[in-house]
Amino acid sequence: MSRNDAHDDIMYPSAVPFVLVHVGCLAAVWTGVTWEALAICVSLYWLRIFAIGAGYHRYFSHRSYATSRAFQFMLAVLAQTTAQKSVLWWAAKHRHHHLHSDTEEDVHSPVQSGFLYSHVGWIFAKRHDSTDLTKVGDLTRFPELVWLHKYELLPAVVLGVLCFLVGGSSGLVVGFLWSTVLVYHATFCINSLAHVHGSRRYVTGDDSRNNWLLAFMTMGEGWHNNHHAYQSSVRQGFRWWEIDPTYYILKALSWLGVVWDLKTPPQPVLRNEQRLGSKVINRAAARLAARFDAERIAAALKSSLQGHELLALREGIAKARDGATEALAGMHLPHLPSRDEFLNYARAMLASSPSLEEIVDRAYELLLASVGTHLAAPAR
Repeated sequence: MSRNDAHDDIMYPSAVPFVLVHVGCLAAVWTGVTWEALAICVSLYWLRIFAIGAGYHRYFSHRSYATSRAFQFMLAVLAQTTAQKSVLWWAAKHRHHHLHSDTEEDVHSPVQSGFLYSHVGWIFAKRHDSTDLTKVGDLTRFPELVWLHKYELLPAVVLGVLCFLVGGSSGLVVGFLWSTVLVYHATFCINSLAHVHGSRRYVTGDDSRNNWLLAFMTMGEGWHNNHHAYQSSVRQGFRWWEIDPTYYILKALSWLGVVWDLKTPPQPVLRNEQRLGSKVINRAAARLAARFDAERIAAALKSSLQGHELLALREGIAKARDGATEALAGMHLPHLPSRDEFLNYARAMLASSPSLEEIVDRAYELLLASVGTHLAAPAR
């Protein structure tokens, strides 16, 4: 499906419950807002934000620690009270996101699909409704998780009933619905805002950012660039001042023996001294090369060269073993940035990395190849 068709398969029936939860919040005008209901709302917000971060994300999606089957089930039930579909669906989509972060295959990239679609629109698209169980084979071996997948809204419905029994209609509307909507959008902000606003300490090949405000709202999930740099870490705040309450709670639970084998980033990662893998290098290089308009550079070269000079350049590109990369690399042509200029631009654009030179070399090759393709194309 082309990117232009990205919004053409919206499942309006699936959108109805989500919209009704939001509209239902307005019922507080009739139910009133009691102190008891507000206490339920605040408590459920923080409890379920923890369930999203510690459960859906750090455990089920990334397996960043180990726990018992009983506590695993408790985490799954608590996470599904958020009405963000099942643990299997959530983990499968998130693993897919990391495989294709901010590329055309990403399910919720603001770079590719715009802010609103990345924030909430994508979850109502028909092609995202199904669950790729091949991505969560480690989870489908547990029948209780498969059962929760089948009855994905049951935990949320039960919690809503309990809120009504404890706090009456205000407990249901303010306590349950308000907190559910707040948890929705705090979670969705990591998909959208955390790829738009914030700082980048690591080169990750995508636009993931560290954002202290989102980290506060989500109990540590806002240290998103850190997370993309070392995805299996149970700890996402890598510096002492990067507050990560979800990690602190899991650490305390490890002292009690509830969880164990907490994975943390090695020192080279913490010091930003790790060599990047080829996948990240290629992805970062492609993004860097895309910052230069190869077609415009080629057009400028064509207009500045004499006819015989352009012909000779085209012949050189055709004869060179590596095409444009070899033919153009050693030439000082007007409008074509030198490799040193390219490196200076990369240093300003990218975070520090021991692999920066490799990224620049690959990006420069991509740019030269693209310029060469446009130069070789006949005039229209």
